[in-house]
Formats: sequence, structure tokens, C-alpha cells
Amino acid sequence: MRGRLGGMCGRTAQGHPRRAGHFFIRAKIWRVSANDRPQGTPSQTYDSAFLKACRREPVPHTPVWFMRQAGRSLPEYRKLREGTQMLESCMRPDLVTEITLQPVRRHDVDAAIFFSDIVVPLKAIGVDLDIKPGIGPVVARPIRSRADLAQLRDLTPEDVSYVTEAIGMLTGELGSTPLIGFAGAPFTLASYLVEGGPSKNHEHTKALMYGDPELWADLLDRLAEITSAFLKVQIEAGASAVQLFDSWVGALAPADYRRSVMPASAKVLESVASYGVPRIHFGVGTGELLGLMGEAGADVMGVDYRVSLDEAVRRVGPGKALQGNLDPAVLFSTPQAVEAKTDEVLAAAAGLEGHVFNLGHGVLPTTDPDALTRLVDYVHTRTAR
Repeated sequence: MRGRLGGMCGRTAQGHPRRAGHFFIRAKIWRVSANDRPQGTPSQTYDSAFLKACRREPVPHTPVWFMRQAGRSLPEYRKLREGTQMLESCMRPDLVTEITLQPVRRHDVDAAIFFSDIVVPLKAIGVDLDIKPGIGPVVARPIRSRADLAQLRDLTPEDVSYVTEAIGMLTGELGSTPLIGFAGAPFTLASYLVEGGPSKNHEHTKALMYGDPELWADLLDRLAEITSAFLKVQIEAGASAVQLFDSWVGALAPADYRRSVMPASAKVLESVASYGVPRIHFGVGTGELLGLMGEAGADVMGVDYRVSLDEAVRRVGPGKALQGNLDPAVLFSTPQAVEAKTDEVLAAAAGLEGHVFNLGHGVLPTTDPDALTRLVDYVHTRTAR
């Protein structure tokens, strides 16, 4: 992979010179599914190890990618982002493209993850928010009443035209390497909107969920519509898979998840089912929710590092691939310790129908990039069929 992918150069990954508008036109015309072998010209990504694993088919090696691989652990990312705010960088197709490609070039991962943030669609529809360094998303007017729902209008493709443009550029550069689109799940978006920012206890969120279940249901339903629209834009632009990321849902008990959250997540996953692309569902601290999250409709269940994969498959049940789940902190240990812990993950994955190797959460900011590169090479070598 390294060497085949150039930077923001004048040729595509296939060696053809770029033409004005080339990528945007391709994004509008190529509506092939990543899961269904297309008629006529085959999809370049269809036979990738990543998509095969998602479809639970035999693979030449266990595919690897990392949540938050595009970004903060890479010195080239930090240099590129100098003087540019996070949300601005998510809205500039040139930066999005380069940042998304950086870890693919450096680490030789099996899939790229679209560089964005879960609050981008909220910002795009006019919600007054910003991402504060060291804090995270901060909302100026938290949603606490029915009148506050007026902040959440429908998302249109025109609201995020920069996403379509960036994905068109990326699919041209990536060639046979799949691009994963993503979005925040309704509960996590709701938590940011209700709390006004990150929260450890989610007290305002839970107070609304328990105290006004009708308003809560309307809020999550509206967020499900926005999230569905955002994922559709990414798929129609050329994403080969999507991940629904629920950062905070591990704060809920199973009964609360089933009653108050699962319907909205299921609505999102069902909304993109007809496209045929793999749908990945991941949440943090969700060991007790794995079975229910699987029922919500994902093709691949992401598993954090707190539950071994052999136990996770028992909870999720048959018919789904699993993704995960090395503890990100392991990468700060010695190479020998990293290999030993990686072997434990691979051993626990031995009986799975499909396995995508990942961390059990995002790459930590101070992770040595070389440790990630070595990890990819080790998994590829160790699992070569």
C-alpha cells in the first residue's frame, strides 16, 4: 500500500491523470454496493480483505484498521492542522482527503476511516456548537424542552456538500482500499445536545429520558433522521462501509437501552440497509449491551477491550462479524508485550465467522505511530492464510 498511494498529486491511484470534476462525477454515478458484486465494471473494493471479513467470507489475512487512525497520533496530521480549528478541518475537502490518507500510507491498514466528527451534521444544520480543545463539543443552547427541538431541522446533501466532494476525491486516491463512513448514534448526539457538552454522569440526559419519555423519543427520532441522511450522503458518494459510533451508550442499563435508545439506532441502521454496504455498530463500555446492539441491525459488532471476543460472540450470537479489540493502552508497552496481547485477541477470535482487527477504542493521542505500523504488520503476518 505504501508507495502506491501518493499525496495530493495530479494522478489518481490507478495512474490516470486527474480531470476537473472527475471525482465528483464518479461519486454521483458509481452507485455499486460494496456487498453485491456489481454488473459491468466490478467494484474495486469488493474483494478487499476488509469487506470479505465484514461479509464473513474467507480472507487472505485478518484485516486491520484503527478507530481514530486518522489524526492526533500522527506528526504529519498535527503539522497539517496547525492554525486550523477542528470543525473547519472537517469541512475542507483538501484537508479531509489528506488526513484520511495519512494513516493508510503510513500503517498499510486495510481500510480508511473518513476524517470527520460526530457533531458535523449538527453543525451543518445550524446548531450553535463548537469543539473546544481539551474539552470536546460544546453546545450554546442545550436541548431541555420541546421548543428546543426547533434547532434540529432535516439534513440535506447540500448541507454537507464538502463531504461528497471529499469522498469523491478519496475513492479516486484509495483505489481498492475501502473507505469507511461514520456517524454518531442518536443517544450520543442527544447526550451532547442535552448536557451541553461531554458528561461523566449524563444526569440531564437521563433526567429527560426518564422524566419526559415522549420528548425523549421525539428527540432521538429526529436525530435518527439526521444521522440516516448523513450516512446516506457518505454511501452515495462512495463509502464502502459505515460505522455507527455510540460513545456514551455504555452508561445505560440494558432495559433502558432496549426501551429508550435501541429503536432509534435500529432506525438508522435500517435506513441504509438497502445500500448493501456493511454496517458496523460500536459503543464504549457496552459489554452488557452487546446482544441488544446486535439486534439493532448491524452486520459487524464492534467490541471494546473489556470483553474478550470469544465471550462477545456468545453474547451477540451467530450471523455477525466482530471487530476489535486490543486495549489501546497496550501499545505503550514493549513490542514483545504488544505481540503477546495481540496473540490473545487473535486466539479469542479463532472461532469467529468474521473478524476485523481493531483496537477496543480509539488510538490514544500520544501513541507512537511506529507501534501501530508494527501492529498492522504483525497481524497481517501472523494471520496470513
